[in-house]
Amino acid sequence: MRRALALLRLAPALLALALVVTACATANRIEGGVFHSSKGYSVSLPGGEWQVASGTDADLELRRVAPAGGMLADVTCGGRVADRSAPLLVRQLTFGLKHRTDVRTDEVVVKGRRGARTTLRGTLDGKEVAVDAVSLKEDGCVYDFVYVAPVDDFDDGRLAFQIFVESLTLDSERSR
Repeated sequence: MRRALALLRLAPALLALALVVTACATANRIEGGVFHSSKGYSVSLPGGEWQVASGTDADLELRRVAPAGGMLADVTCGGRVADRSAPLLVRQLTFGLKHRTDVRTDEVVVKGRRGARTTLRGTLDGKEVAVDAVSLKEDGCVYDFVYVAPVDDFDDGRLAFQIFVESLTLDSERSR
């Protein structure tokens, strides 16, 4: 009887501990150069010059000071977004760019996932930039990746971005 009462007294503390452990297990984290999203996917981080940005709406945003550039990864599951075509989704990633030129949209397949890739130039906040944007669809989710840099610095980050996109791994793939 004493043990039962002792356990009852500990129950709130054990419940709180279980909630903390569960929350920690489902939070975004970086381990061994890999970003693990609470949304069930991971991507490899590019080299040391790319730094994780905080306070953004994307799942992961990376910035590089020199040469200047930025990348992001973000996933949306369910809702109307998953019903949209890949070319429309990738075009939406570049809203806000003005004076668009050299726009090219192609179908893309990354690890069996179909999607679209758009590359273009335009102006953003009055500066001429180049953009590479990829949207992939699978199982009701849309996986978005964007790389943007000043036109003169753009080629310096293209390979890192390609590797970043191709590193996409779903948690379900790791458990196979």
